[in-house]
Amino acid sequence: MHMGHISHSSSSSAADRRLAALVRHLEGSSLHEANLSISAAPTSASGISVFDHVVRGPEDPILGVTVAYNKDPSPVKLNLGVGAYRTEEGKPLILNVVRKAEQMLVNDRSRVKEYLPIVGLADFNKLSAKLILGANSPAIQDNRVTTVQCLSGTGSLRVGAEFLSKHYHQRTIYIPLPTWGNHPKVFGLAGLSVKTYRYYDPATRGLNFEGLLQDLGSAPSGAIVLLHACAHNPTGVDPTTRQWEQIRQLLRSKALLPFFDSAYQGFASGSLDTDAQSVRMFVNDGGECLIAQSYAKNMGLYGERVGALSIVCRSADVASRVESQLKLVIRPMYSNPPIHGASIVATVLKDRTMFQDWTVELKAMADRIISMRQQLFDALRSRGTPGDWSHIIKQIGMFTFTGLNSKQVAFMTKEYHIYMTSDGRISMAGLSTRTVPHLADAIHAAVTKGA
Repeated sequence: MHMGHISHSSSSSAADRRLAALVRHLEGSSLHEANLSISAAPTSASGISVFDHVVRGPEDPILGVTVAYNKDPSPVKLNLGVGAYRTEEGKPLILNVVRKAEQMLVNDRSRVKEYLPIVGLADFNKLSAKLILGANSPAIQDNRVTTVQCLSGTGSLRVGAEFLSKHYHQRTIYIPLPTWGNHPKVFGLAGLSVKTYRYYDPATRGLNFEGLLQDLGSAPSGAIVLLHACAHNPTGVDPTTRQWEQIRQLLRSKALLPFFDSAYQGFASGSLDTDAQSVRMFVNDGGECLIAQSYAKNMGLYGERVGALSIVCRSADVASRVESQLKLVIRPMYSNPPIHGASIVATVLKDRTMFQDWTVELKAMADRIISMRQQLFDALRSRGTPGDWSHIIKQIGMFTFTGLNSKQVAFMTKEYHIYMTSDGRISMAGLSTRTVPHLADAIHAAVTKGA
């Protein structure tokens, strides 16, 4: 906008003067100056990168299994490393209800691609809290829950960890031994001090409940405790309902703060309510807790990165203030979450028929994994494989902790082209009726002839 003729002409003459000065400067340049090339940066002159000191990072132990599997030309190779559901034919599965929801979203011409709020899609957040806490949860009715959409389970854990690191008085978190390999890194990088509590008993291939109670009983008051809501990864070993109640009483008596990782709701038992019982036990006592949810497994939305973090507080006022601080964690991290995956979930959860269809498909996935457990157990028993393999059918969820050692795993990879993590964890979802005999042969050979 010009402020009249005088200022316009004065700005033009100023520009003319600058142009004239530039022309004089260029004309006065010597031939030598004109021919000078731009000098190279000192590092690139010697051919050395400024990042030359960077060492190669280690391969992710789980994703590295897939890299090795992909390089193997064998026609009988089998990948039991990655935690993603496969059909009986060994193919990835997109649920019918997900395809239907996506089609509805595509056909809705009123939909736009605008930014979501920092906390994400409102419907998604509301329905996610209801799914994990129960439709009649007193915490929801009292507005004591704040839920924010995050980048799947990992992102939900990280946002929660960053919040705790900034706003919670006790910066120590106890995680089960063993646990998902990403847990220590997620919490450690957020600034929390990571300690472990006993969980798995290799002798029984079950829960070391006494060790768990002892370790959490000696934890400092107020410490954070990571709990797998169901289908413990990597062991598949879960506490019983009675044991969960003892854990709840211990945590509450010592004012320990529960942080649930719920990655398999409905995927473990086939029932959404059964798999949420541990969380609901802690919420229904009126106390506070955090819950990270993922829709990767139970809705097959692995690559959509859809998750939620819920923080259950003592009052609606506290929950509102907590949410305001969660926004300040999220904004500089990724600004706001993606819209597509959360819209799929919200579409399915808010429609009664689609929700019902989802529970049927979800139970079919869970049942297939339970069936694979039984088939593998039967195959090992029929071969007379040494040892007690009943833990395969006692454990629950996507993974089984076989009890095989790293030498036996290496033997199975070399001789049978079967790929799994070195701790002997196998993804039951990667098995099929066709491949169970091959795996059983490999386990039998590893136990009898291997290491």
